[in-house]
Amino acid sequence: MPEFLQQISPAFALILAGVLALAAPSNAIRKVLMIAGPLAGLAMWFMVREPGVYGLVDIGPFTLETFRFDALSRVWALVFLLISFINGIYALHERSRWADAASLIYAGSAVGAVFAGDLLTLFFFWEITAIASAPLIFAAGGAVARRAGLRYLAIQVLSGVLLLGGAALWASQTGSWSFGGMNETGVFDLNSAAGIAILIGFGIKAGFPLLHMWLPDAYPKATGFGAVVLSAFTTKMAIYALARGYAGEEILITIGLIMAVFPVFFAIVENDLRRTLAYALINQLGFMTVAVGVGSELALNGAAANAFVGVIYMALFFMVMGAVLRQTGTVKASELGGLFKSMPVTGFMGVIAGLAVVGAPLFSGFVAKTLILSSVHYEHLTLAYFVLFFASAGVMEQTALKVPFFAFFGQDRGHRVSEAPVGQLVAMGLAAFLCLFIGTQYQALYGLLPFDIDYKPYKLDSVVGQIQILIAGALAFAALIWLKLYPLRGDRTIVDADWLYRYFGDGAARWFAAMGRLFVSWTEQVLGGVFKTIGRSLFNVFSPAGALSKDFPSGLMALWTAIMLAAVLLVAYFSPV
Repeated sequence: MPEFLQQISPAFALILAGVLALAAPSNAIRKVLMIAGPLAGLAMWFMVREPGVYGLVDIGPFTLETFRFDALSRVWALVFLLISFINGIYALHERSRWADAASLIYAGSAVGAVFAGDLLTLFFFWEITAIASAPLIFAAGGAVARRAGLRYLAIQVLSGVLLLGGAALWASQTGSWSFGGMNETGVFDLNSAAGIAILIGFGIKAGFPLLHMWLPDAYPKATGFGAVVLSAFTTKMAIYALARGYAGEEILITIGLIMAVFPVFFAIVENDLRRTLAYALINQLGFMTVAVGVGSELALNGAAANAFVGVIYMALFFMVMGAVLRQTGTVKASELGGLFKSMPVTGFMGVIAGLAVVGAPLFSGFVAKTLILSSVHYEHLTLAYFVLFFASAGVMEQTALKVPFFAFFGQDRGHRVSEAPVGQLVAMGLAAFLCLFIGTQYQALYGLLPFDIDYKPYKLDSVVGQIQILIAGALAFAALIWLKLYPLRGDRTIVDADWLYRYFGDGAARWFAAMGRLFVSWTEQVLGGVFKTIGRSLFNVFSPAGALSKDFPSGLMALWTAIMLAAVLLVAYFSPV
């Protein structure tokens, strides 16, 4: 490969492949590009031997750093490229030009964002992720997907607006658009308006409490393939931005703990299994946010490790549900059950995904999650440790058991379908292999982390503690079954923070619209009466039968002429020269 390609960010390989896919004349060519684009990006990633800033672009007063390869960015970029390749295989059966192109451009923009060395470049790719990902929701078709896609697009663009506004303020205060130097973390100051604006912009994409509603709203409305792609990039890109810009900010510990806990309660009663996974994703993001807030080297390694494995196992879970949706037409827990008879391979992949999510020993989640729990323990954050312990048990109940059980092992609903397409099975197999490989050969993952690490995850206390978490989650699930809260009966829509715009916001908008119509109607009536009175008066004066048409005595006319002449003379006399 030519040496000059070392100066080009791998992001552009994916983006170029996406543009070509949009213009490709046949589905076969698009599928080649879906595989070739990520492979080219991976080759470009492996070509870079030394950390450094590449791809400098001078645009007058600014120098854009489009390719900063360092210990922090390389981890996120690698897993984004890997999952893009796996997604390309998963999409071999898809025949949507827009979905293929959008997935590649979306993935490329996420890679570009983590390689961005300045805030302007970050903003550019940040907004492209919003624009490129929305078609994955619209592609599902129908009014529900359209409304969800518009809501998703609006809040994603708002995130970029906050980022750009905060970046402009930050540049005016510091004189620099740089987004942290080599391995520099925790660069923004929350005592400034700029730091707060940027944090909120990052927090929207990271799923902060009250800013998270777009995630469980949009992901279940996307196509089966679209949800897989959406699960991989936006939120993990935001965690990278937090690690780069706000490491060690203690407020993130509190935010992360809330994120880790509240989804458990919503996911318990949720009937849509993809929406359940969306809540599980927020739970996992909470762990990473806590780690960024702790800010130690071990904690940041934990955040990076969880982002890496989380991209893979959450994508695997969404792949499983995408396959179920394709074969049965539904992902409702109340409508599924007994699918293991028809889709045994997919069901087995779902079990692996669940075990990886909850961090069972020998799976990728274990070797990553223990880093965060250990970092919290070493900082003597006892309350935070127990909250995360509870959240781990909760995600065991809500994801590892609930989703596979109701889809594959629960009451048989009579679905007799064929196994998922070969491309989907191969993609799920690759993701499942990585979940097991990383869980057993964890040194390969630890060698990629930002800071040097000498950590042994398979210690007796860690293994026993994690097994206790799994047992607690299993007991909670069994209790819900025994109390007949499971299986769920009928469909339902669980509304959390999106109540603010779905009900209160919608009601307020309707009220203001009604008041506006009443005001306009009243104004029209009042002005109509005024104009009618004025018109009647003018008619009485100027009409053929009006006052001006009547004969006036010559003496009276002379008197009025004298009065007007006197008025003109007085004005002229007192006017300044």
